[in-house]
Amino acid sequence: MMSWVRSGAISALVGCLVLTACSTWSADPPPPTYDIRSASIVADKVIPPVSPALIDAVSDRVNAAIAITPHNTTLPAVALTVRLTEVSKGRGFNKDRNTAKVNIDAASLDGGAVIAMASFDIATTAPDLSTADELMAEDIAARIRAIFSLNTPRLSE
Repeated sequence: MMSWVRSGAISALVGCLVLTACSTWSADPPPPTYDIRSASIVADKVIPPVSPALIDAVSDRVNAAIAITPHNTTLPAVALTVRLTEVSKGRGFNKDRNTAKVNIDAASLDGGAVIAMASFDIATTAPDLSTADELMAEDIAARIRAIFSLNTPRLSE
């Protein structure tokens, strides 16, 4: 009798776990998307100052992605303001760790109200500090492309 109760409890527990697992299979609604028209990259005033090469590299990559992404006029048209904060390079024991905090505002082209915001942190490892800006720029641009469903530009030859 005790083994029957124990096996029944185990069967019920397994059934609950299966139902819970199946409920997580349902697709979440897609995140809101916007018709991105432009992006401005700025840096907060920090010490040491953010490298102009990093700002330019992020700007080039994000605006190239915007240029190749088809515009959907049924979506709200927005302009992105990407703010780089807390940028640090050459940290850690090997002086190869680079980090940045990125804040993004998506402002409506009709009136300028901010209708979406995003924020994320990135961390890269660059054994050579001369490549740190390019690696950080690509990581930041890739995250922005993913968040706002932008196409990835082809590598230049």
